[in-house]
Amino acid sequence: MTRPRRLLTIAHSYVVATNRRLAHAMAVAGAGEWEVTAVAPARYPGDLRPVEFEAMEGEACRVVPLPVRFAGRPHAMLYGGLRRVMREGWDVVHCWQEPFTAPGAQTAALAPKSAALVFSTFQNLPKRYPPPFAQMERYAMRRADGWIAFGRTVEETLRDRAGYRDRPRRVISPGVDVERFRPDPTSRREVLRSIGWEDDGTPVVGYLGRFVPEKGIDTLMRALDRIRDLPWRALFVGGGPREADVRRWGERFPGRVGVVTGVRHDAVPDHLNAMDVLCAPSLTTAAWREQFGRMLVEAMACGVAVLGSDSGEIPHVVGGAGRIAPEGDVDAWTAALRGLLADRAIRDGVAARGLERARTEFALDVVARRHLDFFAGLADARGRGR
Repeated sequence: MTRPRRLLTIAHSYVVATNRRLAHAMAVAGAGEWEVTAVAPARYPGDLRPVEFEAMEGEACRVVPLPVRFAGRPHAMLYGGLRRVMREGWDVVHCWQEPFTAPGAQTAALAPKSAALVFSTFQNLPKRYPPPFAQMERYAMRRADGWIAFGRTVEETLRDRAGYRDRPRRVISPGVDVERFRPDPTSRREVLRSIGWEDDGTPVVGYLGRFVPEKGIDTLMRALDRIRDLPWRALFVGGGPREADVRRWGERFPGRVGVVTGVRHDAVPDHLNAMDVLCAPSLTTAAWREQFGRMLVEAMACGVAVLGSDSGEIPHVVGGAGRIAPEGDVDAWTAALRGLLADRAIRDGVAARGLERARTEFALDVVARRHLDFFAGLADARGRGR
């Protein structure tokens, strides 16, 4: 009987249980064919708070929490004890760390020669890195057997780059857990009640993410300023340096604006369900453009209509299942929001298309199988080359 292939997947984001859903889904999808082990930090600073490793009930993959050094500087972070884990022997090592980072180079250095090494990347800008990161990227990609682009704009950016162009690649999204992110009227009512709102049919315009300029919060607030003649409420969920500005703006609309911070990952589906339209008004800068927009697929899976800007990967994620408005164009955003808020039938149609897209294109079981199929091909090629 052929033994199952052994997959090791590594990511600093795995410290959060919900971020290991892909590893879990790969273990479920590959049952009998793959044994999946995930490496996660035992503790990580996080964007909003320090995060201790979170266990997940019923997790199908084995998880190995490791201490990390220099975690306050993600590009320089190193895993303690990774060499010991690598000695267990693997058919595929999957590194969900950018190749130009220290953990990416560390993984490349320690991965067994017999294992196919695969990087997943979100990098969708043609950046040139200073030493030593440029050298780490070249080193990591020389060792790599293939790479996964987490979006079309990532593939477009890297497909002709040295070190990437000669390696097999696939465009595969990170995916969404459609069991956790699903329509839930009860959660909607509870969240609205916690803010002091009744579920009386007034549409809720939502924002989920960091309160920073590049996320386009000003575009959204200015558009809402222009449609105050329509009934709406606005719910901002997240945190960041622009929080005080959002709260001051909200004071101009007593009873119509809610700002909720400190929401844990496991409470995100509840807050998305409280929204009728999820807005992602991201703005491209010289150093950043939207890399995926996880909140978009999560909102679609909850049956929420989505409206996004044309920054980076957003149009590819939304496809024909939502609305797109030019980034920073307040007139266009005003018109798009007005159309969604004024006509529930249109809004419900957009939401239904988004829900279908989330379940058929981004569901974790679909995404997990795409990963495993790619990994199997690379492992076979690595085996033939020994």
